[in-house]
Amino acid sequence: MRVERQWWNGERSARARRDVYIRTDGEHWEVEAQAGGDAGRSTVHQCPGRQSAEILAQAWMGGPSRWQQVAR
Repeated sequence: MRVERQWWNGERSARARRDVYIRTDGEHWEVEAQAGGDAGRSTVHQCPGRQSAEILAQAWMGGPSRWQQVAR
């Protein structure tokens, strides 16, 4: 699967860092919410399509914050 979009919360310390990823292989879609950097914990959910993946990613990021999209 390739990363379609990625956001992070702007926190540089591994403990406070949060990332949200949307991935696809062109047919299947998934969203991952990661806490604590690469060594932290994560949750992955399968989605039926791009639109539902976008909705879930936005929900995981919550309200107004410093989330930034990572360029790919």
